[in-house]
Amino acid sequence: MSTNWNRRDFIKKSSAATLAALAASAPIASMLSGCGKSKWGANAATADTVILLWMAGGMAHTETFDPKRYTPFEKGMEGNRVLSTFKSLPTALDGIHFSEGLQSIGKVMDKGTLIRSYVAADMGHILHSRHQYHWHTCYEPPQTVAAPHIGSWIAKELGPKNPVIPAFIDIGQRMTVGEAEELKAFHTSGFLGNEYAPFFIPDPRQGLESVRPPVGMDAKRFEKRNQLYNDLISKSAVGELGSDYQKESLKRSMEQAYMLLNSPEAKAFDLSQEPKESYDIYNTGRFGLGCLLAKRLTEQGARFISVTTEYEPFMGFDTHENGHTRMVDMKKMIDAPVAQLIKDLDKSGHLDRTLVIIASEFSRDMMVEGRPDAKVLEQVNQPDILSEMKFYGMHRHFTDGCSMLMFGGGIKKGFVYGKTADERPCKSIENPVKIDQVHQTIYHTLGIPEDTQYEVEKRPFYTTPDGKGKAIMDLLA
Repeated sequence: MSTNWNRRDFIKKSSAATLAALAASAPIASMLSGCGKSKWGANAATADTVILLWMAGGMAHTETFDPKRYTPFEKGMEGNRVLSTFKSLPTALDGIHFSEGLQSIGKVMDKGTLIRSYVAADMGHILHSRHQYHWHTCYEPPQTVAAPHIGSWIAKELGPKNPVIPAFIDIGQRMTVGEAEELKAFHTSGFLGNEYAPFFIPDPRQGLESVRPPVGMDAKRFEKRNQLYNDLISKSAVGELGSDYQKESLKRSMEQAYMLLNSPEAKAFDLSQEPKESYDIYNTGRFGLGCLLAKRLTEQGARFISVTTEYEPFMGFDTHENGHTRMVDMKKMIDAPVAQLIKDLDKSGHLDRTLVIIASEFSRDMMVEGRPDAKVLEQVNQPDILSEMKFYGMHRHFTDGCSMLMFGGGIKKGFVYGKTADERPCKSIENPVKIDQVHQTIYHTLGIPEDTQYEVEKRPFYTTPDGKGKAIMDLLA
């Protein structure tokens, strides 16, 4: 069991790690000695692009892709009786049901794999940002160096598919909401350099604004501002204290952004060019339109795209109360766009080489906080007897059984992996899956060797801790 970290500790340690990566006594150029020849060799890639659809906040498995016995609300009922607050409905896979409200995704499950046994890390007191950091980097925070996001690893190892389109694009997460500093801690390329950092599009409806000069600014004026920005960067902490590697990496990232501004591919960011019939299917809000933008950017050669329902404390899937009614709305937000994305990629021929992942940092339960054999401090006032509708739903954080979906990119079709118990605690009981296995499975589909590493602070830093992660070969077609 790890030490209990509070939010302030996490921010302080993460910030220190970032500064350490910047101002380390050894220049990063020498720290990044490079990935040596893999002793394993590169496997044949089955995917070129990854789309991560991130269900931020803790998506309850028993309310989505792993429904259990349904118990309707009754005033005065025992909370321990409630395993699912929705009916279960059949999917395209015989004998496999999804929770009511996810019928569209259920209809495309013959094209993908359902994982029902992901187990989130045991890190003591549960903080969403810490578990999200762990999921996205494969490293438990805090670290002595800034761990790269999985999208940055992929951008570094494979480079852009299209030199004009940013290799790593992050859609939907604002950095102006609660826990912004914690979110920034893993939305980073870490020690790999700025050119592999995410290209942020907080609102897909304003995607075009991200790739063109402000209204009223002509090309000459923009060029002048670009030069001024370069001058400012040279006088910044990176410019004055950074290594040659950092400076060159930052310069290349700026050149890539400038190249995009002047390219015809920039039209991919303009959702107004999408046919109305298609736009309307995706238009369930920012997440749905983020899926549409991901489709368009995949067609233009993006390498790694993350689309999130957005993490904001006590919003979205962070259901600390009114769990059932909140889930009704969240399902309306994700069901049609996710299913349409799979269908559109399949129709255009891109799904075969695009790995689509639907995941969340952990699950939820009504009665158990953490996991049965390692309960942690309860953060929700969930009574044993439900006197009001607001208590009906999955409000506590549950780490011992989570669902994940994968489509395309060499993943099996119509396949189910893992199992959770049918009675509380609905924990993983077959083929438990850990995050290093998830990351290595993704890397395997992309042809990235499992022992990929760089020398940082005179020690190897692998894509997974100590390079011990192994791909789950049973998931691969």
